[in-house]
Amino acid sequence: MSSAMPQRDLAPIVACTISRDVQNFDLLIEDMEAALGEAWGDLGFAEALAFFNQPEAEALEFVALAIDREDEDNLVLLGEIISQAKARDIDVILIAEDVTPASLHQLLRKGADEFVPYPLPENELQAAIDRIAAQKQEPPHPAQGNSNLSTGSAKEGAVIVVHGLAGGTGSTTLAVNLAWELANIGKEAPGVCLIDLDLQYGSVATYLDLPRREIIFDLISETSSMDDEMFGQALLHFEDKLHVLTAPADMVPLDLISSEDVQRIIDIARKHFDYVVIDMPKTLIQWSETALQAAHVYFAMIELDMRSAQNALRLKRALQSEDLPFDKIRFALNRAPKFTDLSGKSRVKRMAESLDISIDLQLPDGGKPVTQACDHGLPMSSSCGKNPLRREIAKLAQSLNAIGQDEAEAA
Repeated sequence: MSSAMPQRDLAPIVACTISRDVQNFDLLIEDMEAALGEAWGDLGFAEALAFFNQPEAEALEFVALAIDREDEDNLVLLGEIISQAKARDIDVILIAEDVTPASLHQLLRKGADEFVPYPLPENELQAAIDRIAAQKQEPPHPAQGNSNLSTGSAKEGAVIVVHGLAGGTGSTTLAVNLAWELANIGKEAPGVCLIDLDLQYGSVATYLDLPRREIIFDLISETSSMDDEMFGQALLHFEDKLHVLTAPADMVPLDLISSEDVQRIIDIARKHFDYVVIDMPKTLIQWSETALQAAHVYFAMIELDMRSAQNALRLKRALQSEDLPFDKIRFALNRAPKFTDLSGKSRVKRMAESLDISIDLQLPDGGKPVTQACDHGLPMSSSCGKNPLRREIAKLAQSLNAIGQDEAEAA
């Protein structure tokens, strides 16, 4: 380990740790030495602000700000360190141990580029360094420009929510492909916005081969100041037909956003698009009620297995105990039995009767082509157009669009 100020004549310092006492973060010391050798130094909090004003600081590429629970009393100072670093184009990797989500949120809002929990997972510091370097070198995607949204628009679009009640039930696959099918209906296709609210493990960006950008975090953490222009800048285009709000680039706490934040996002999306398709996290959280109340259709994805049955029953009890609109839920069975599978059909019927629910949508098993389409970042219509699952989702899109047109004409 080297000290930033005394060692500057021996080796160029390209990075620094900043902490109350770096000896409290021995794993960070090892990872810094593995990544940079002797080309790094160590600073205290007050020393860092002074060092940023020295000529030697111009060579810094990043700083690793290491904090623990005892440092939460100094959030103002820590925020100033991040602000001063970003003002000098120095990247900030935040290393945190036992820090509350509120404090972490406040520091990330100040502009930290990466967050890594402590103790450091193996090779995670190097991975964070590589991600920062890759973001600086990555050229803009020609087909993913920002959206210019009209400030005079007022469409009041329909909200379609997709919620997987267990892992692997295909909720993101349905959300992505349903949004894409809606965006391609007819010559004058409706405007569709796909929103990924699974802030931690959201895969919409992966399924459409879209980048995850830092502006998403800025948007969802500052919705009180969000306007049409800011929302449009956060959206990405997919083939100039589908507008997408991806999950943040980094894993963030689900309670980073509030019910009010979610309502604002939904409201502004409805204002500009005919359909707003939302992919939800599997976890129920405070703002899940906001999405349920806003939804015109709320698909709960299940499979024909015990875990889905148990989770469906838990969801039913939770909503009914809080007098929430359980009748909005439309249960969708993925990998449903084939028409000729009488035994499977009987199991579906028994499952619905035992839970006292209606399974309104049964989606066939699309097999390996579905997984391959997701891995390649393509909608199923582009990679396996004749797949039975794709055909069923296309029928669903046509049905939803027809209902929407009938309601619009009736109004």
